[in-house]
Amino acid sequence: MSDKASARRPLIAGNWKMNGLLADAMALIGDLKRLRAEAGETVFEMLVCPPATLLRPVAGALAGSPIAAGGQDCHTQAAGAYTGDISAAMLADAGAGHVILGHSERRHGHGEDSALVRAKALAARGAGLIAVICIGETEAERDAGRTLSVLSEQVEGSLPEGADAKNTVVAYEPVWAIGTGRTPTVGQVAEAHLHIRERIAAGTGDAAMRVLYGGSVKPENAAELLGVADVDGALVGGASLKAADFWAIAQGCPAD
Repeated sequence: MSDKASARRPLIAGNWKMNGLLADAMALIGDLKRLRAEAGETVFEMLVCPPATLLRPVAGALAGSPIAAGGQDCHTQAAGAYTGDISAAMLADAGAGHVILGHSERRHGHGEDSALVRAKALAARGAGLIAVICIGETEAERDAGRTLSVLSEQVEGSLPEGADAKNTVVAYEPVWAIGTGRTPTVGQVAEAHLHIRERIAAGTGDAAMRVLYGGSVKPENAAELLGVADVDGALVGGASLKAADFWAIAQGCPAD
């Protein structure tokens, strides 16, 4: 196993977004558990993040399995008059060990800024959850040559004090590549991930924090993306809804 793999074990995380009913979810989890059991030891870890309505049955079905379950968002408060929201404590109570925060669909669709993401990350830590903090530039920001400055701002603004490799994962998702079928070049991914790792290390002193890539990851491009030096796994959207595709992506992790 390489120094990269031994220090930062790849994480393949599936974000189901607003997809899935109970029967479909249980069938998908059954297929993933079978594939994972047949594989024996793996160089990667796996995480699935279903909608909140499915978290408890999914986490229950995964009990005893090496596949982890997580939530897709949480509130900054542990409880209160916040109709429609869900707290980090509730996610943990339902069986989550992780929570995705700051996804571009939250930042741009719900007006969430890095300060709010930071507060949510603190709430997640308080509930014992690992925060998967998403960052990424828009197409306009990339075209304006602001990619690295935007990533710096989001890393510095979103990661709370005390963030480290044990309680935090960062996911780089260029907004223009999410669900579009477009992916950055290997060079663009490498540049962004190296910059993110340098900013994390400068801010936290922890160079071992995992940095995932997300944005139109599929079986056909997984090995190339996961082979980039500072890419420590993937945050997968649509392809995580098909067990065979999600598993094929995980197989793209470097073996040594």
